[in-house]
Amino acid sequence: MKTSCRSKSSLSSKMRIEAFALQIFCLVSAHGAIADQAARILQFSTSRMEMQCHHQDSKVHRRSHIDHAMKVSPQDGMKEADKVSELPGQPGRALFDQYAGYVTVNSTSGKALFYYFAEAAEDPSTKPLVLWLNGGPGCSSLGGAMLEIGPFFVNSDNRTLSTNKYAWNNVANMLFLESPAGVGFSYSNTTSDYNNTGDSSTATDSYTFLVNWLERFPEYKGRDFFITGESYGGHYIPQLANTILSNNKITNAPFINLKGVAIGNAYLDDNTNTRATMDYFWTHAMISREAHQAVQKNCSFNGTYTGGCRTAITAANMELGIIDPYNIYASVCWNASNPQELHGMAANTDPCALYYIQTYLNNPEVQRALHANTTGLKRPWTDCSDIITPENWKDAPVSMLPSIRRLISSEVSTWLYSGDVDSVCPVTSTQYSLDLLGLPTNSSWRSWYSDDDQVGGYVIGYKGLVFATVRGAGHMVPTYQPRRALTLFSSFLQGKLPPE
Repeated sequence: MKTSCRSKSSLSSKMRIEAFALQIFCLVSAHGAIADQAARILQFSTSRMEMQCHHQDSKVHRRSHIDHAMKVSPQDGMKEADKVSELPGQPGRALFDQYAGYVTVNSTSGKALFYYFAEAAEDPSTKPLVLWLNGGPGCSSLGGAMLEIGPFFVNSDNRTLSTNKYAWNNVANMLFLESPAGVGFSYSNTTSDYNNTGDSSTATDSYTFLVNWLERFPEYKGRDFFITGESYGGHYIPQLANTILSNNKITNAPFINLKGVAIGNAYLDDNTNTRATMDYFWTHAMISREAHQAVQKNCSFNGTYTGGCRTAITAANMELGIIDPYNIYASVCWNASNPQELHGMAANTDPCALYYIQTYLNNPEVQRALHANTTGLKRPWTDCSDIITPENWKDAPVSMLPSIRRLISSEVSTWLYSGDVDSVCPVTSTQYSLDLLGLPTNSSWRSWYSDDDQVGGYVIGYKGLVFATVRGAGHMVPTYQPRRALTLFSSFLQGKLPPE
């Protein structure tokens, strides 16, 4: 007889899952824990499992896209005010222009979203405009810039910057948006906004941000526009893209000239992701045969999580040990105050980098250079918000696959890519989602190569969608494989499969 979802054992299972996630995914330093994108998506997944277990079936959770009218405000003089002359600790004069500041998306509540913009290093007038969105929900795209694809990285001294050789502004004009309000430097003067956040309001505000930002930077109106991101960007990106398409149809003009979307290690479907994670653990020798068989026996992955299923998942998780879920072969940061105390640091990857970024972005001199409104913020910058959490996230579709189908039918170039050593949103999850989409194959599975003549991963072309893996990359692909990530990104922008 199966245990009821509401039983005592079920609730204790939830607490054990959450405690385990916090134990292994909130990396501990002498200065305390930093919530990261992997921990956040795991917390979100756990809360979704609890919601489904209790059969909460609000229609708002089933919404798959949002339509909103444009709200444009005067932006005269604001571009010049947002110009960043130089970031503290910057290694010499940048060969590109940088901007940072706020776009108000709701003047009544005083809601303002923060952005950082790095123009292309060469010929920005000929390069596309690309929006990057980190996931969470509730994690910072500015953090993504400084950890993954932006022009600069923060050094271990917490004060100086180094140049990112494989920055994506080598090939595009890169716009990083901290969304929703309550994330990073973004804020609202009405605190109740923080408790009324979800997929719908995030898409609304991001769209409002874009149309006003384009008024501030009119030279980018009509420019080829792409949206990229990762993780919970699997929700953010399709919903924003469909909002753009819907409003373009309303205005009968491509106000935002959307050409394509690319999502890395995407969180697309609640049930698929949970099943795929358990299968990934088993196929990578991380859990025992018995643990995997118990999950298979007790879990149907159809939206209902019984007590027996939750117990089996908890038992499987407990076998993992303390690992970095972003990259199952990397090491965790044990002591950020003493970088020498790293246990087997992965090549070219510093597991304590988030601590350097947090310290740097909370430096008043840095905040002044970025035009951050610390008076309105009333809290320190963190990579993932402590006020935008899975528990107060109001709406999210169970599956984003209907939104992906809409993009494909609208002939928007749609790419999904997966670092193959991520266990948070593993490659198996994307593959299972592709099975559900059931798209015909246009180009057979093959290897692709980066410019060092090494296999960068594998790629397959479907009708309307490209799926690529990145060999040796974790949850945040550019962090672990920057050269391969830039090759893949360049191919995406060019609309062709990565090189053979």
